[in-house]
Amino acid sequence: MPDQTHRFGPRGAGRGAALTLVFASVLATAAVTGALPGEDGGREAEIAARSVSSTVAPVAPVDRAEIEEAAAGAEADGTSVTEAAEEVVSRSGDRWGAVYDEREYEEFEQALDGAYTGVGISARRPAGGEVTVARVHPGGPADRAGIREGDRILEVDGRAVGERPVAEVVAWLRGDAQDAAEGTTVVLGLRRGGRTWPATLTRARLSTEPVTVRRLGDDPAAALLIKVSAFTKGSGGKVREAVDTAPGGAGILLDLRANQGGLVSEAVTASSAFLDGGLVATYDVHGEQRALYAEPGGDTERPVVVLVDGGTMSAAELLTGALQDRGRAVTVGTRTFGKGSVQMPSRLPGGSVAELTVGQYRTPAGRTVEGSGITPDVGADAEAEDRAETVLSGLGGGS
Repeated sequence: MPDQTHRFGPRGAGRGAALTLVFASVLATAAVTGALPGEDGGREAEIAARSVSSTVAPVAPVDRAEIEEAAAGAEADGTSVTEAAEEVVSRSGDRWGAVYDEREYEEFEQALDGAYTGVGISARRPAGGEVTVARVHPGGPADRAGIREGDRILEVDGRAVGERPVAEVVAWLRGDAQDAAEGTTVVLGLRRGGRTWPATLTRARLSTEPVTVRRLGDDPAAALLIKVSAFTKGSGGKVREAVDTAPGGAGILLDLRANQGGLVSEAVTASSAFLDGGLVATYDVHGEQRALYAEPGGDTERPVVVLVDGGTMSAAELLTGALQDRGRAVTVGTRTFGKGSVQMPSRLPGGSVAELTVGQYRTPAGRTVEGSGITPDVGADAEAEDRAETVLSGLGGGS
């Protein structure tokens, strides 16, 4: 990984959690990565978006040379390079910094292609509620075990979920590096209504379908619901294809709930489905300002409603902010997560990768997403999809 590569994202709460957070919607409630033009003009750079906490504190720059020195010393001593680098990052106060060993990073990059090893559960915690299954991967281990959307996750391998952060629960589901491989098992304690039961799931290699499309009604000209679960490779093009082939005048309900990020380049491509060029976001790297632009030729006429919630993160927030600021969509739901940090990864001795926070991205109107998220135009929690359909109908986009 070249040193010029940039990433958006927070630091995991431990190596098991850190890797889990890489897999965003493709695993549970973490974030994948994104790509931006690099420093040498046209060179692609990846941008990671990971999440642990919605609490944001100022981050002092980390001395990369200090991390590299600690890593080199550990390699010479025969100790863990990753742990030595993690100690420096932790001491620096960069709460979004992260260090990954070579195997973890390989799996991270595989996730960008829409593949991962896991149990096939996306999870979320509704405001004031319990950790809940938000989505079940069709045909995956959880699906085969009869787990359904809305089931409560009470325990993971005997550990009570309680008030634990969702990201930590996801880390338990994912497992540590040594026990997260295909064929390993995890035991969940679940509740549905008045029934509680255990379920033993065997982790499997799964492929994701990041974009799904369906009509909101029987009429062939009915509005379309485009659900984007993650911005993995190719997802932006699928969004644009769905919009380009939608019936004339049909509205679009773009569902970004529980989308914890993805390739930023894919989010920019998705924005190009609704914008005729123009600014999507700005970002900075060590104070140097950069910008992202939509491609020209998007559909600027049909009504659009974007559906968001507290699980909408990073690249998904970037897209939401662009459509909201430029008056292209009405946003409905609850405030988004608030993850907009930029990180720069660099290769360490032994193949580990350290990612350090270097800046933030902003919406076209200059709003900082980090820590504050995006407040929707129309608030809705319960029955948010119904509310969004009503808004879309009111815009003349059908229902």
